[in-house]
Amino acid sequence: MSLTELNRAGLPDGGADAARPRTLPLAALLALATTVFITSLTETLPAGLLPAMSADLGVGESAAGQTVTVYALGTVLTAIPLSAATARWRRRKLLLTTVLGFALANTVTALSPYYPLTMVARFAAGVAAGLAWALLAGYARRMAPAHLEGRAIAVAMAGIPVALSLGVPAGTFVGKVVGWQVAFLVMTGLAVVLVGWIMAAVPDHPGQTAEKGAKGAKGGSSSMRAALKAPGVPPVLLVTLVFVLAHTILYTYIATFLDGLGMGGRTDVVLLVFGGASLLSIWVVGVLINRRLRALMVVGSLLVAVAGAMLALLSGAPGLVYVAVVLWGLGWGGAPTLLQTAAGDAGGEQADAAQAMLVTLWNVAMAGGGVAGGVLLDALGTMALPWSAVGLMVPVVVVVLGARTHGFPARRGGS
Repeated sequence: MSLTELNRAGLPDGGADAARPRTLPLAALLALATTVFITSLTETLPAGLLPAMSADLGVGESAAGQTVTVYALGTVLTAIPLSAATARWRRRKLLLTTVLGFALANTVTALSPYYPLTMVARFAAGVAAGLAWALLAGYARRMAPAHLEGRAIAVAMAGIPVALSLGVPAGTFVGKVVGWQVAFLVMTGLAVVLVGWIMAAVPDHPGQTAEKGAKGAKGGSSSMRAALKAPGVPPVLLVTLVFVLAHTILYTYIATFLDGLGMGGRTDVVLLVFGGASLLSIWVVGVLINRRLRALMVVGSLLVAVAGAMLALLSGAPGLVYVAVVLWGLGWGGAPTLLQTAAGDAGGEQADAAQAMLVTLWNVAMAGGGVAGGVLLDALGTMALPWSAVGLMVPVVVVVLGARTHGFPARRGGS
């Protein structure tokens, strides 16, 4: 059963559209966006706090970086089975469960003095994230009029760029001023507030019926196989895996990398610059994606490669470090939109299954990036991190250029 099938399940067969509102329920959608914000920020917050976390937990920075890896593993290993197990739960009950899961996991992370306990808490946060990602897009779609479903999903997913552009820099600043534990406790407080917001503003929807659950379980694996036979899906999935891996290796250990340059005190500013460039990239991609999908993907990949080369070769000049980070943000920011769009278009009738595989591979790459970055850091030092991004972008560009007919066409719906 694909994650998107789980999202769609549970609507009554008749009269579903008639029951929908005629305008976007912004208060409810913004509550979902805040859930996305908490999910994304909980995952990436350690990137700006690694030196302090490693010191307090008594482990090396590469070991502290595995707090990102174990989070992603929690999502990868449990998202589909737990989504299937909770498919018949009412949607608001499931959403509240995931938010409370984040509150508990972030509280334990903040208060734990022991590395193993911290890793357990981070795994639990990843489990909550898997349930959230399986729920949120479909929940947003159900709240909206049929002709505004796409816009509703876009509003709900706005929490991702906000987390990167504002949340991680703010969390890094808080961690530097009053301690990294406070940054995680702030996340707990936000989750508690969100619980009240959801109860007040988010409408409830039924879960999946037993008949639909049996049908989905029977057809899920065959849908995956059918999606993989679509000529454009494999290259999109490969690009997703390698692109996200390259980004995660560098992003997870950015605080450590900057420490090595004597710029550790500016980590929050560097992340803010990165986030601002990412937001600009998202806007550009939104304007041009229908006409220039392949060009945008190629340019984004090349920007990340150039940024990696600059960080490796010209990092002695702080000004050029900021230039490189801007290029990195411009290359990365629009990538999730480009990859999700390419996967949906390439999958055709099996778009749901293609998107489910993309989400899984995305988190595999997040987990792999934390591990690979830690190995590179221990074996070769910080300069291996940007060089890895350069090397990994080479096959990305080759595959995107080769998939010009299927996977990454110049225009959506055509070559």
